[in-house]
Formats: sequence, structure tokens, C-alpha cells
Amino acid sequence: MTTKREHFETMLNALHEKGQFNGVLLAAENGEIIAELAFGKAELPGGRKLTVRSVFELASVSKPFTATAILVLARQGKLAYDDGIERWLPDFPYPGITIRHLLTHTSGLPDYMELFINRWDKRRIACNEDVVRLLTSYKPDPHFPPNEQWQYSNTGYVLLAVIVERASGKPFAEFMRDCVFDPLGMTETRVYNRRYRPEKLADYAFGYVYDARSGEFVLPDELAETSYVEYLDGIQGDGTVNSNVRDLYRFDRALYGDSLVSRRMLEEAFAPVRLNNGETFDYGFGWLVEQRAGKGKTVCHHGGWPGYSTSFIRYIDCDKTLICLSNMEQGYDFDQAVVAAAERILFDEPFDIPERAPRKRAVEVDPGVYARHAGRYRFADGPGVTIAVEADRLYLQVDGQARLELLASSENAYFLRSLPVEITFVAKPSGSSGALILNQDGAEERAIRE
Repeated sequence: MTTKREHFETMLNALHEKGQFNGVLLAAENGEIIAELAFGKAELPGGRKLTVRSVFELASVSKPFTATAILVLARQGKLAYDDGIERWLPDFPYPGITIRHLLTHTSGLPDYMELFINRWDKRRIACNEDVVRLLTSYKPDPHFPPNEQWQYSNTGYVLLAVIVERASGKPFAEFMRDCVFDPLGMTETRVYNRRYRPEKLADYAFGYVYDARSGEFVLPDELAETSYVEYLDGIQGDGTVNSNVRDLYRFDRALYGDSLVSRRMLEEAFAPVRLNNGETFDYGFGWLVEQRAGKGKTVCHHGGWPGYSTSFIRYIDCDKTLICLSNMEQGYDFDQAVVAAAERILFDEPFDIPERAPRKRAVEVDPGVYARHAGRYRFADGPGVTIAVEADRLYLQVDGQARLELLASSENAYFLRSLPVEITFVAKPSGSSGALILNQDGAEERAIRE
């Protein structure tokens, strides 16, 4: 009979041979690791191979650790979940927000990344105090009053890291090392900002993104679209914990005990948030929380940052764990399909090896055609869209979202590098574009030029 480990190895090897998996997977059940596998490179070109000890940027899988730091401080009596954040940020211009709201993504705070894209000097690397300063200076409108809705907020987790520093009297990275990582024996885990504070780490897995122009994988610093990894590199709390699968498994095991925080505290952390209207949302303190048929209670988090895709899933009712870390961009939907297939293997269910659509290559067009597409468009009963030309490149920005480069399939048809989106411009008799058609996963929407 084929073992689960053999199934994992067969699937990941097949994907790796097609250039569709570059990373490390750990699966465990009943307190024992049943598979720990590494495929691909930690550094390009050529370069080192990944190992099961390779250290990855965890992206948003950092959030459970930031939340754990808050739990540790609560256990020490240095803060309470329902403290107003003005206790730690006295001049902060968003009233009524508590630490609990930050933990559960119910604060309504605006997104700091959009603020930095529009307001920051890109020659400087920002840190957490800069996030506080820009929010205080520019005061972008909140999305909603505290606890009225749920909306994922990186801003909230940056502020939690600031509160950790002010409540503990230690830098965030130092507190995490002294009070979370070291007590659990997570010796290869750290808060790491490799551009802001360069430090050579042994067995470090560099993250790579796909360049649709060259057809090669490159560091995100080399693409204009993802160059924000440089000037946002000093920001902590929502990301920048770096770890490997074995240390993450140590964290998993610790959360079945009470050495770090009490079981009662963990029960609260693993409970869905309740909104003001009485409705609940399946997110606790740094964890997505679900009750799943045949799998029981599951707490998990996923992460994505240019070059990295991460998943950490704990099936706590049946003591199973699945950790998958990759460092070569494949696309969110495909990465999640791989994780879903791995989950089926872990639970002895039939599985299919995911199929990834062929990668697109951009074609060369005369940049002079971009001017006829540039302008403002609006979807019916929806957001506005700006199409802009900069340095002979064409960009799309949906109101309230990050600006993304459009890559040409032809003079009138374009695609996005990192999302399954195609844009077709519809010309008016004058030759300029009068509308655009956005196609995502087969669904089309038309936006009319204003």
C-alpha cells in the first residue's frame, strides 16, 4: 500500500518537474512528522538547493505570531484585549479601536500600503513608526466604525507590533525572540528585514517572481510592479517573521499545551469574532477558524508576499498539521490547489495533481499606442479605474487598490502578471478607447470611459 509520504512525494515531484512547485512541505499527525520534503532551489541562478531547514519569509503567516505576542503580554498583565489603543498611541486619530479589534480585523482602519504608494519617498525604507506617522498626518478615512464589519487589515497588525514594543519596552524583534521563539526552541526563526537590516542567514530561501517579459524568475526588487518590497521592508507585525517548517511545527506542538499561554487564552484566540450586530466571522486572534466536516475544528493562516506563498494549517480536533512554504511565484489559486490536494492526502482522500495554466509572455508593442488607452473608466455601479502611462509602461489602478502593470498580448489586449485578469480595450471611431472589458475567471465586466 502506498504511504501518505509517498503520495506527497509523487505529487510534489510531478509538479516540480513541470516548474510548478519550488518549496518545502511538512505533514504530521498524532504528534509525529509523516512527511518532510524539499524540492527546488533556494537561490537563483543555479545556486543552492532547498532543504527541510530552509528559512522562508512567512508573509501573513506572521500574524499568528504577532497575536501570540499580545497573548503573552496579556498573560503578564501588561495589557488587556479591550484596552483602547490610545493607551499606547495617544495621538492616533481613529477613536474607539481596541486591541481586540486589531487582532480580529474589525478595526475598520485604512490600508497603509495604499498610503505609502501615494505618499512615501520611495528612496527610503519605512518602518512601523512611519506607518503611525503617515496615518496620523494624512488621516485617510476609515472603512467602517470599529466592530461593525470584518475586513482584513495589515495596518492593524503593524499597530499590534507597535503596541508590543510600547507595552514590553523592547523592540518587536527582540521581544519575539526572547518571549516566543527562544522559549519554544525555535532557534532558526526571527523577525527579519533583509533589506532594512541586512544579515546573512544560513540556508535562506530567496523569493522569486515571474517576469512575463523575459520569461524568467527574478527577485521582486527587479520588477517595477513589486519593487515596494524594498521601501516597505522595515515594517513588521503583518509580516517579516522568517522560519522553516520544523520550527513552525514546534510552534504547532506548543499550542496544544500551556507553556507559552494558557489553554483558556487559546480557546478565546481560536473563537470566531462577534460583530456589533451579533453576527460572527470565522477569524479569531491571528487565525482563521473553521468547523469542517470530517476534519473538526481547524485553525490556519495563509500568506503571500512577492516571491513567497505560505500555508500553516492545524486540524486541532484530530491532531494533524500541514505546512507548505514556497519561494517561486505560481499564483494564489494554484498554490491553494496544491495545498488542497495535500490536505486530501493527509486525510486519506482521493486527490488529483493540480494543473497549472501555461504562463503568459508579454509581446512587444509600440508604447505610443498606450496614450489612446489612458484615462478614467467606470464600471456600472462599481469602482472607477485609472489607466495611466509612465516611463513607456501601461498601468491599471482600481480605486482603492494597488497599481498594477498591464502587459501586452496585442495593442488592445493586456493581462496582469500576478492575477488571472485580462483587459481588452474597445476603440471608438476616433481611435481612442471608449471602454474596457475586464475578464476574470471567465466573467466579464465592462467599464465605460468617463
